Amino acid sequence: MEYRLLTAQLGPAGEALDTLLAYEKAGGYQALRKALTGMTPDEVVEEVKASGLRGRGGAGFPTGTKWSFLPRGVLPRYLCCNADESEPGCFKDRYLIDKLPHQLLEGLLIAAYALDVHTAFIYIRGEYRRQRLLLERCVEEARAAGYIGKSVMGTDFSCDVIVHGGAGAYICGEETALLSSLEGSRGEPRLKPPFPAVKGLYGQPTVVNNVETLSNVPHIVARGGKWFAGIGVERGTGTRLICASGHIQRPGVYEIEMGRPIRELLEEHCGGMLPGHQLKAFQPGGGSMQVLLPKDIDLPLDFDSVQKAGSSLGAGAMVFMDETACMVNVSMRLVDFYQHESCGKCTPCREGTYFESRLMHRLEAGQADKAELATLADICDNMDGKCFCPLGDTATWFVMSAYRAFRDEFEQHCGAGRCPVSMPATGSHEDLLMAGSLL
Repeated sequence: MEYRLLTAQLGPAGEALDTLLAYEKAGGYQALRKALTGMTPDEVVEEVKASGLRGRGGAGFPTGTKWSFLPRGVLPRYLCCNADESEPGCFKDRYLIDKLPHQLLEGLLIAAYALDVHTAFIYIRGEYRRQRLLLERCVEEARAAGYIGKSVMGTDFSCDVIVHGGAGAYICGEETALLSSLEGSRGEPRLKPPFPAVKGLYGQPTVVNNVETLSNVPHIVARGGKWFAGIGVERGTGTRLICASGHIQRPGVYEIEMGRPIRELLEEHCGGMLPGHQLKAFQPGGGSMQVLLPKDIDLPLDFDSVQKAGSSLGAGAMVFMDETACMVNVSMRLVDFYQHESCGKCTPCREGTYFESRLMHRLEAGQADKAELATLADICDNMDGKCFCPLGDTATWFVMSAYRAFRDEFEQHCGAGRCPVSMPATGSHEDLLMAGSLL
């Protein structure tokens, strides 16, 4: 079953609507007009609450509830779009920016109106230079057309939009580190509380929302929160953009209604596993999420079901692995990533990822003994739940879930001298986590 919402305006071949004229011809900015001329800010917030929209950046927190946390009467306040998409295997926000940049801008402006924000920011990952330039052009198009700036569309509402490029730090995907970076400081997480809704950018109330989250807002305003809540399931409304990669026939970005089985995504949208190969394991939400097994392939695609199975939908990146994937090697590469991206602020993460990485390299090289597997578990236990921010926690999740599910494979590496898992000549596990970034 195919249900398109965010991507419905694209042509059959996925033609981009990356100009103002093309977006307006498809009905663009009419939801903004409806909000500004026919709804109060509180009514917009209530529609988003009624929609049941949950954040698409990883945490899955109810968007309308997050908006309502802003204290009344405290000005100025800010809205930040988190486009710092750095999760291994995730590329959906890049897709939305490439294909429908004005949809994001419209959602950002509606949110700014609802929150009484007059300066909004888009913080975009440093590696997304082409996307940053595209957004800057679209902002200028929207400004020239009266959608951004003073007296938007002839109303009393004014709002400026600033596109800010990061410097390529994964940690800046964490909302308080993003705000520190936006202020010109080192990108490090802040102690919470106070939360950004109370004390965020420049010490003022701030809301941070993901690209996909904000892109849903025009559709909610245009057709109503009740309509949106009728799509998907009760605690997982709407659709979800999924970045599918790994050992599958058709990697890419797919929009699927929440609550549909993951098997449908794999077999109908992605064409199944590569010919002659079987599903061994998959990550449902990106590099940081716990591994799931073939028995979980019929899970509904919703936050609660995946969480009950022991993982999370996270940022919406599905990485499918077949029997040629070495779980030790994949774990090692993920640990290396988190060790490299640790900001070093707290000891458990800074030191834990270092020792975790060293041990994983010894294990992959066949130099570790079975007693060191207990050391690996001990290192992860001293990190999970004990770090300043979730980066250190997530550096342990895939590794420990893979160790529990494939303990025999980890033990086979001990003293083996080489990877015991049969690998094709192309070395697919080496390319596995790069599949998303190559699309």
